[in-house]
Amino acid sequence: MAERPKPPENITPDEYYLKWMPEQAAANRDQMAKIKDVNAVIQVVLTGEGGGEYYMELAGGEVKTGKGKVQSAKMTITQSVADWREINAGRLNPQMAFMSGKLKISGDMSLAMKLGALMGS
Repeated sequence: MAERPKPPENITPDEYYLKWMPEQAAANRDQMAKIKDVNAVIQVVLTGEGGGEYYMELAGGEVKTGKGKVQSAKMTITQSVADWREINAGRLNPQMAFMSGKLKISGDMSLAMKLGALMGS
């Protein structure tokens, strides 16, 4: 399985969710095809300095992202900006972050497991 592209080390959450992630989704059609059957809205809450609320809408192998809170989220991921940066840099394993309470998931846990398996995280 190809390694998941890593964002630039100094990327802000806004740059990541509003620009980098959509660009990566468009450039990696093979990876997106793996989630073509996933239809879900995922809320991401980043706490601490520079944090905020973001969402990802997955449908038909496409991903749309935005900033703000959504009411229709099937799953919510909550973590600090510092831990989010460590995960993106590959220094913190997402599963270990979850097990240690650094990454919290509420809602549809089966969705989290499916996405983790499909996306190689």
